[in-house]
Amino acid sequence: MIPRIATQTLQRLAKGFPIIALTGPRQSGKTTLAREVFASKVYVTLENPDEFEFAERDPRAFLNRFESGAILDEVQRCPHLLSWLQGLVDERGAMGDFVLTGSAQFDLISGITQSLAGRVGRVELLPFSGLELAAVGKLPKVLEDMLLRGAYPALYDRELLPGDWFPNYVATYLERDVRQLIAVRDLSLFQRFVRMCAARSGQLLNLAALGADCGISAVTAREWLSVLEASYLVARLPPYHRNFGKRLVKSPKLYFLDVGLMAWLLGIRDAASIQTHAARGALFETYVVSELIKQRFNAGQSAELYFWRDSAGHEVDLLLETPLGMQAIEIKSGSTFASDWPDAILKWQKFASGAALPPVIVYGGEGGYERQGCRVVGWRELQGMNR
Repeated sequence: MIPRIATQTLQRLAKGFPIIALTGPRQSGKTTLAREVFASKVYVTLENPDEFEFAERDPRAFLNRFESGAILDEVQRCPHLLSWLQGLVDERGAMGDFVLTGSAQFDLISGITQSLAGRVGRVELLPFSGLELAAVGKLPKVLEDMLLRGAYPALYDRELLPGDWFPNYVATYLERDVRQLIAVRDLSLFQRFVRMCAARSGQLLNLAALGADCGISAVTAREWLSVLEASYLVARLPPYHRNFGKRLVKSPKLYFLDVGLMAWLLGIRDAASIQTHAARGALFETYVVSELIKQRFNAGQSAELYFWRDSAGHEVDLLLETPLGMQAIEIKSGSTFASDWPDAILKWQKFASGAALPPVIVYGGEGGYERQGCRVVGWRELQGMNR
């Protein structure tokens, strides 16, 4: 097993919360991590028909079996269990008593909010981060290989090619999660919608245009997009709220959370074609944004990443608030520094005045250095960049 950075976060939260919730996309390693960190606990999956039937029929007796707590996998399948858990953990008063895992946010998170508020420490686990892969020597040596493969554990734990694994992953997702969350009559139309979202990763989200391109209404596009978010396939990056004296764009940007899945949905089947592909910039930007989201999630924090764009076209790809000030990050897929790269981020720095830290440019080459008032960080060095 490749060690996960979230291990320390889970261990820390287990000391202060009676329940730990570990959520994330299918096949991101949630069950493996939970069983590794909480090896002494009984493991039960609610995808087992017998366990599911028992939990549905007699939730009190189902839970009372676990005197030392348990790992309950795919708990969103039986959401009413959460109400019974509330009384049980309150009575016991033990920290780290139950570990809940789930791959669909909707039912699980709404259940936590309603039934278990204040009792749950939550970690969102995405596929491997570059730092986790680098620590065991499995980070691809070439950027295009990273963009093609992505970071799902199966592609690093087994002898699998992306072109063999992703079609089955998407088919399974459509058959299981989509049918569970919404009633989609035409799965091929939904799959087209997913591909159109991949083509828009890194762009401003326009639900009306997205729906029109797929032959569905903006209302349906919003509903379907919420399913992709609930399944941790995509995320919306909100615009930063401070205007610094400028009129701002109000629409969020859309990003896939795994660049390999995005590449496969775009029809990219080999790493060499990425070098000249029209979506190369969007793929690299998606990779960087997902890496920074993973850093936040692995620490048990919400994403809290933003972008900034005003009506005049000035834009900064990423903004994050830190205790020392606002950190601005520009993303460039080129492998060689260009003198105009800092232009936009330095303009923003003037708007922000004293609120800004020295800006960072993440680029598609290797090596880190200072240039034109910016810290320049290669894609491999991104793994060691301060959070």
